[in-house]
Amino acid sequence: MVNLTRIYTRTGDAGKTRLSDLSETTKADPRVDAYGDVDEANSLLGLVTTQADLPEHVREVLRHIQNELFDCGADLSNPKVANPPYEPLRIIQPNIDRLEGWCDEFGDPLPPLRSFILPGGTQTASLLHLARSVVRRAERAGWVAAELYGTEQTSDERPGGVNLLALGYLNRLSDLLFILARVIGQEAGEVLWVPGRDREIADPKAARRRDRITGSGPRAEPTPAS
Repeated sequence: MVNLTRIYTRTGDAGKTRLSDLSETTKADPRVDAYGDVDEANSLLGLVTTQADLPEHVREVLRHIQNELFDCGADLSNPKVANPPYEPLRIIQPNIDRLEGWCDEFGDPLPPLRSFILPGGTQTASLLHLARSVVRRAERAGWVAAELYGTEQTSDERPGGVNLLALGYLNRLSDLLFILARVIGQEAGEVLWVPGRDREIADPKAARRRDRITGSGPRAEPTPAS
């Protein structure tokens, strides 16, 4: 049971913090970056769940994911060591399998993509894209930690490794959030990326400048020799 009697402790004022195993580290530790990004993603998903146009089934899925993100943050903040004094909270393969099942459930009915998608369309879809990008950042931070600390258990004084399943979970979650953003965006219409060479430019001078840079403008016919 969690018992929070005081929110401020002043213990982190010197730039240090403690991981879940109570070991001390700097707040610049990539582990701290990773679980901090997970926390940010969780906050964004909380905002998504308050949106009036969110289907109830999607809301239930996101509420479940919010709980698992807490588990994921706890996992990333707990180095892998042999014979821990207590069983750490870890992401396990069934967590990832569940995400993949939701990816199939929500993704299979969607129309195929013919272009990349720009965040937009509706506020809810945009928030899901924002959450997806933060989850991607959390995954990248986790991999920085994995490169620094490895992914194996340690049995000596070295810091323990990072659980690869936690990183796999974040990877799959970003896929699911992309799919859910597409689901929400269907009614308003998805905003598709238009490559630079195909975009219309309203300013004629800017259009001519791009044509000169890319060499795609009309070429003058050579003047016949007299």
